[in-house]
Amino acid sequence: MKFVDKVFIKVIAGNGGNGCIHFRREKYTPKGGPDGGNGGDGGNVWIQGDENINTLVDYRFKKIFLAGNGESGKSNNSSGRKGKDITIFVPLGTRVIDFDSKNILFDVTIMGQKLLLAKGGWHGLGNTRFKSPTRRVPYKRTLGSIGENKDLILELLLIANVGTLGLPNAGKSTLVNTITKAKPKISSHPFTTIYPTLGVINRIKDKKIIIADIPGLISGSSNGVGLGINFLKHLERCTLLLHLIDINPYDSSNVCNNIQIIINELNNYKKKILLKKHIWTVFTKIDLVSQKKLNKLVKTILQCFPQIKNYYLISSANSFGLEKLCNDISTFFYK
Repeated sequence: MKFVDKVFIKVIAGNGGNGCIHFRREKYTPKGGPDGGNGGDGGNVWIQGDENINTLVDYRFKKIFLAGNGESGKSNNSSGRKGKDITIFVPLGTRVIDFDSKNILFDVTIMGQKLLLAKGGWHGLGNTRFKSPTRRVPYKRTLGSIGENKDLILELLLIANVGTLGLPNAGKSTLVNTITKAKPKISSHPFTTIYPTLGVINRIKDKKIIIADIPGLISGSSNGVGLGINFLKHLERCTLLLHLIDINPYDSSNVCNNIQIIINELNNYKKKILLKKHIWTVFTKIDLVSQKKLNKLVKTILQCFPQIKNYYLISSANSFGLEKLCNDISTFFYK
């Protein structure tokens, strides 16, 4: 299934039905009087969260959502039928944004949460409603009002406790693959991960902690280069971020420079909101270097970035360091 996290839609609520002008005409009731019924209300457009959906792909081509119109009133004081409501089901974490003002209208984060997007028009009144002792033959009714219509943006921000970030091939997908049942695509070439993946950490018993794997960042991602800027928003809901760093890059690039690239991108993203989160440093693929070289590399990195006080050394290939990392994540969320 293709991952789609942003769509543009138009919602149109139903119009209210018109009131009816009618007078009762029966054989033995020559003065039957008015009996025109009211119209029915127009149908509403709703949005509802569903945890079984993880993408907005269903709305990539279906753009217009139209609720039913209310029926007009009928004789014999019969009211028109209410227009049919429609409900748009979306993944948890979906924001509803007004297309024109760009204001966030709703944030759907709870299973079953149901919110009104567009209200149907009010019903018109039949002439029965206008009869009185002084107005016994009312030739008056009201028309139903027009339902609301809105242009909206649906934007999905995945709900996860922990998010991974780093350069391509830093080991993010391998980590998520190892500690969850999620199966993100893994390969040696850059940008193997082209859309986010969610998984529940299975090394933490009786506690549900969700981790998100997003595509790798490169220099300029915050300005639209590569894939990163399209998916950095999925880290906004995360409480904890894991900055994964390949301790011995296959392309022989400088590790300190690689770390600075990620820091620069986070610094340039939406008023530094991601930098304000808890960020843990995780050095990956340590099984590929000797202990002596590992110690030297870590020492050099800590000299370049003295702000790094705590760090983790892991190898997803042989599970080294993963138990401690997962236990510390559990403690972080369930103190």
